[in-house]
Amino acid sequence: MVETPEELVELAAEAYVYGYPLVFDLSMVDAFLHKGFGALPAAPFNTFAHSGELASPGAHFVSVNNDTVSSVAQLDLSGGPLTLHVPDTGGAYYVLQFVDVWSNNFAYVGRRATGTAKGDWLIVPPGWAGAVPDGVSGVIDAPTSLVTVVGRTACDGPEDLPRVQALQRQFTLSHRDSAPHRTGLPTPDAGVPEELRFFEELRVWMADFPPSAGDQAYQDRFQPLGLLEEGPSPYVPAGPALVQALKEGLARGKARVEAATRPAPEADGVVPGAWEANPHLFDYNLDHLGVGTIDSPEWKIADREASYLVRAVAARTGLWGNHGYEAVYAHTFHDSGGRPLNGAHTYVLRFEERPPVQAFWSVTMYDVPGCHLVENPAGRYSIGDRTPGLVYAADGSLTLYLSKDRPADPDAAANWLPAPDGDFRPMLRLYNPEQAVLDGSHVILPIERVEADRG
Repeated sequence: MVETPEELVELAAEAYVYGYPLVFDLSMVDAFLHKGFGALPAAPFNTFAHSGELASPGAHFVSVNNDTVSSVAQLDLSGGPLTLHVPDTGGAYYVLQFVDVWSNNFAYVGRRATGTAKGDWLIVPPGWAGAVPDGVSGVIDAPTSLVTVVGRTACDGPEDLPRVQALQRQFTLSHRDSAPHRTGLPTPDAGVPEELRFFEELRVWMADFPPSAGDQAYQDRFQPLGLLEEGPSPYVPAGPALVQALKEGLARGKARVEAATRPAPEADGVVPGAWEANPHLFDYNLDHLGVGTIDSPEWKIADREASYLVRAVAARTGLWGNHGYEAVYAHTFHDSGGRPLNGAHTYVLRFEERPPVQAFWSVTMYDVPGCHLVENPAGRYSIGDRTPGLVYAADGSLTLYLSKDRPADPDAAANWLPAPDGDFRPMLRLYNPEQAVLDGSHVILPIERVEADRG
């Protein structure tokens, strides 16, 4: 029972951390339905939107992916199941990732999870108990009646786009019946003051999209905040004590998420320039692990309450990101001397052996602090095992060159990743990583500075 103003503030802070993924996710869903994202056009529920190009500096997305072409669909299952058709990709990498409104990854269809043959998947809403039709590849049980499908299809450069676009046209969704589907999200009360809008959205959307049974008891604690009230909003008007507690709790909860987002101070023994990766950032889904997921303890956070902060950080830094077993992302801001990476210098990144992946890997260049792709004369924004003409050493090792200017040596130029003028951050993406990546036994060498100054 909440007894003091301080306890009410702390409860509001906990509600922010718990509810932020739901509110942020649905805000992005609404934005997608009406505006689209970058090269992805807006699309109504139950319709795929496809990007027709690889990401370029014009995308202006943080750490945008330059390896795959995106497809996104917002599913509404309130009118019943949908059928998803996927084409035969001939062994080429793709993944369709299924995310509920609480930002839990609950299913995958694609090369790692289900193979690359064509098939039809029945996607069903919570509590559905109908008959499964003949000929379907399997059933995907959705934990919430609204689902985001994030598709990524590998593309080996601009010349490969026609193949990818032909595949994209074959990803289709169809209704199983004629029941009505919603056309938008439940609407929060417009009369709620802006300072309380987060809690009003959380109240309305929690009621329409209940959490898992395991989370329900924790959510029930928020009754003193008005978050469990049905019908008219308790925030129009709200008493001054509640308003003050919600405002202070909102600020405290935001600060808590931001603090957890910042990298931890460098510990003793950490190698300068070490690459940072967290294969377990998306391990907060504890209850609904379906097709293509790995339902085992090493992919679940043991402490349920601790998982709420991890989930908020994941939404804040990488909404709709994959589990580590689908893809691992590693990045660094510093060289082997602990100095910030900067385009005034020339660097090498050496791979003693090829990164252990079952699909492919790449290194993408981003500026700092924006973490955007940067224009360069070569039009090369990433480099990896699919880059034509890479030059390997006789012992099988590979050295990449990171610099603003094109290297004079032809072999170095073939292995060149252009850098911007100022500070930069490279990101190494490992698709379908092997166990050595996941358990940390595969070490990515720090980037070495080999030249003091350009020119």
